Amino acid sequence: MKIDRTFALLAGFGGSFLAVGLPYWPIPYAMLSLPSSLWNAGLLVVVLLTAVCRGLAPVGFVRAWLTIGAAVPSAVMARVVYDGLIDSTSHNLWPIEIIIAAGLGFGASLIGALVGSVVAAMSGRRAIGREGT
Repeated sequence: MKIDRTFALLAGFGGSFLAVGLPYWPIPYAMLSLPSSLWNAGLLVVVLLTAVCRGLAPVGFVRAWLTIGAAVPSAVMARVVYDGLIDSTSHNLWPIEIIIAAGLGFGASLIGALVGSVVAAMSGRRAIGREGT
């Protein structure tokens, strides 16, 4: 069964966005502390979904890494926008929050992309190449 590249990336991004966001969004603003508020099973889901997209779908290394890794800062940005609509004085350091979240997200997805490349190589697909970039 061949998995469509676009579907794999959308599912990986959406699943990662929700896996990170659902535990992060209900935390009261006064108790938020990055990066510790993001250290949860959601980052493991990012690793897993990136590995699955890279290893089992025709998705290239860089595309899997960057697309799914972007879900973490996107989840944080969704929180920043929502809180900003309620109280415009909250998240006055939001660019730093996005940078921290991007570091965690892209780091986790890099690990997943590396694992997925090993899986792709073991399954006979080219681990690095133009077939899925």
